[in-house]
Amino acid sequence: MKKIFSAIIMLIFSAVFFAPGVMAGTAPQNMQAVWMATVLNIDFPSTKDDAAAQKNEYIEKLDKLKAIGVNTVVVQIRPKADALYKSGINPWSDVLTGTQGKDPGYDPLSFMINETHKRGMSFHAWLNPYRITTSGADLSALSENHPARLHPDWVISCNNSLCYNPESEQVKNHIVATVEEIVLNYNVDAIHFDDYFYPSNYPLPQGEVKDGSVARSRIQHVNDLVRRVNAAIKNINKNVLFGISPIGIWKNSTNDPTGSKTSGYESYYAVYADTRTWIKNGWIDYVVPQIYYETGNHAADYETLVRWWSNEVKGTGVQLYVGHGLYKDVVANEIDKQLDINKKYSEVNGNYYYGMKSLLANTAGCAEKIKLFIQSLPKPQPKPGVIQVFIDGVPVAFDVLPVIINNRTMVPFRAVAEALNVKVSWNSATRTVNATDGVLSVKLQIGNKTAYRNGAPFILESPPVIINGRTLIPLRFFSEAFSGKVEWDEAALCVIITSP
Repeated sequence: MKKIFSAIIMLIFSAVFFAPGVMAGTAPQNMQAVWMATVLNIDFPSTKDDAAAQKNEYIEKLDKLKAIGVNTVVVQIRPKADALYKSGINPWSDVLTGTQGKDPGYDPLSFMINETHKRGMSFHAWLNPYRITTSGADLSALSENHPARLHPDWVISCNNSLCYNPESEQVKNHIVATVEEIVLNYNVDAIHFDDYFYPSNYPLPQGEVKDGSVARSRIQHVNDLVRRVNAAIKNINKNVLFGISPIGIWKNSTNDPTGSKTSGYESYYAVYADTRTWIKNGWIDYVVPQIYYETGNHAADYETLVRWWSNEVKGTGVQLYVGHGLYKDVVANEIDKQLDINKKYSEVNGNYYYGMKSLLANTAGCAEKIKLFIQSLPKPQPKPGVIQVFIDGVPVAFDVLPVIINNRTMVPFRAVAEALNVKVSWNSATRTVNATDGVLSVKLQIGNKTAYRNGAPFILESPPVIINGRTLIPLRFFSEAFSGKVEWDEAALCVIITSP
């Protein structure tokens, strides 16, 4: 709740200087992100059943990433249809304690978000929507409260592993509810899906072909989930992004003349992921194709794919970030070459790096090369006459603007509070708004100058009003109730805000 003062000041400058067309939820330029895999404890945590050790490990790794220049961490919070967060519908992940369903004694997601935002970095919540196990097909091995164990009819088995059936309406509802729970309860900057949809090369029924009716139906089921997840996110908080990182090849040109001139593994046929449709329909804010190939690769040349994906996103509004496979020595060795290639394509607005271990180990000098590349990037330049606003180092844009009433600046309450992970409720009978972050509670009534802060009365300069279905309250309430450091950089036309 303390961050509200900072956000409100930002909103006021936005109202005066930002163009009305600026939309919340716009994927940023110059994204420099790293995936932090938790499945099988690949990247985190390395110690189980020790909250203090896990916290220290996350902080240490986060500081090392920031020193390289990484500005976004993409943490796998749902590795196997479970949770690295407090959930009412998914069990605790076994990567935390060694036992699925066991409470780790703290809320890892809340902790990780806070530490990430403290450092001016963004936090993307990485979910694998369908996977239940990486190996093993015994439902009884899952925790007793695991939805897959409770609903075996939701589950399909392939190659000695389990996943949710993408064709099940109940599964779709469950995954959408999972995303909604996260966006409602945590201040994530994005929801991120990786490249796992149907099990790889899931067999077709006898007599069916790869472009037949069953295959097309599978494509549509995955499309339906992507569409519904996007709608669910935006209905809750338009500032939260939705991005997907598909396999680097959509289709080879041998199977579709509009595909890439490659001969590799195709996401459309292998896992029924039709990324082109997601982009064209605006169901995702950004796409991160996993172009884990080196330049000159005979089956899939790196630049050939960068060029193809650049053409796919052109004119769509969907941001393109390139995924680099640093776990391959050949890629780690030439990462500087790949990043230089990206500069040739204006549609490429950032990079994702996998795996984190290779980056932190500086395999083939990759960390040093990436750091030099990031340092060479041009700093964002303010548009003429436009003030840029940064909160804890992160630039912010809003689509909801405050208004001036009787010389008092009134700001939309719910939009600001929910963006800061504060619970807000509305009582239509009493026309009151209640907000709490678990420590501080605020109660306001439409038309009444007396507000209540933790039960104590607080007199407002101007009473809350409803405009276009939104509750607006005076800025001074926040500036008097909360504190924050605000600096003005006149040369750069920047408001720099640091939360207490």
